[in-house]
Amino acid sequence: MYICQRVYDYGMKFRDTSRSLSVPRQYTASKPNFPVLFRFSSSDSAAYTATYDFETLTVTAPDNHILHVELNRPENYNAMNKIFWREMLDCFRKIRDDRYCRAVIISGAGNLFSAGLDYSDMQDITSQVAGKGDVARKAKFLFSLIAKYQESFNAVENCQKPVIAAIHGKCSGGGVDLICACDIRYCSEDAFFEIEEVDVGMAADMGTLQRLPKIVGNDSLVREYAFSCAKIDPQEAKTIGLVGRVFPTKEAMMTSALGLAKIIASKSPVAIQGTKVALNFSRDKSVPDGLQFMTYWNMTMLQSEDVLKAAEATINKSDKPPKYSKL
Repeated sequence: MYICQRVYDYGMKFRDTSRSLSVPRQYTASKPNFPVLFRFSSSDSAAYTATYDFETLTVTAPDNHILHVELNRPENYNAMNKIFWREMLDCFRKIRDDRYCRAVIISGAGNLFSAGLDYSDMQDITSQVAGKGDVARKAKFLFSLIAKYQESFNAVENCQKPVIAAIHGKCSGGGVDLICACDIRYCSEDAFFEIEEVDVGMAADMGTLQRLPKIVGNDSLVREYAFSCAKIDPQEAKTIGLVGRVFPTKEAMMTSALGLAKIIASKSPVAIQGTKVALNFSRDKSVPDGLQFMTYWNMTMLQSEDVLKAAEATINKSDKPPKYSKL
């Protein structure tokens, strides 16, 4: 009742007898006029992203409140080496705490998204394991290493800012693990996907086997892909729900990903981040548990100034979305 009264009082303040409050206005985004190339450069962007300084990732700010994280080892097929795992975790911890950022896009530099794990690191890992003595100590070392790597993609999923994966070319192994931790997945027509771990003598352990069944909702099909390491083409990926949209070129995909990120970034960060938290929580819980969680969540969040700003914009039939404060 408290929040309803606040919205009502706020609405009365801006009431106009020529306007109807019965039907909320729907915002329609105009078609963005973006350059064909996705990279944007400006002194403001460079200053903002200066703290996002990594060896295996390039982080840019293509527009207000948006970060673009690019896997940047094209000469190595954007393979995921030990530096990548550390930097991915550091990057998304920074994004988590970045009050200015409201949406993230992940893509791959060069001709593909990612070939997955960098197997040249395996020799070094094997040498480290060999030096650990008996089987218990070897197992303890590997347990800690695997858990540390898993945290890198858990950080993507747990980041409250929506993350859009934009995939072109090959996406296999760890690449599939990564996109399964993202909220939205777009791909170009040259993309293909492989759960390839069985072919290299191991079971996938970075999230695909846990997240993909919930994404596509077909346990039998996931097992078929995981056991056979079969390629999944773009249209099949869209049909099963692995990706939401398929685009003719990488450029068209990146433009659309940025357009969606701009729409997300224009909305209340309180509402957007609350929605992601609720979706992630409810995915793994019962409906009653999810509803109870949202009761506790919104008993605080409905007191946000964002609710009143949204009400004002609706009542005034504003052509522009409200300007929301950093969160």
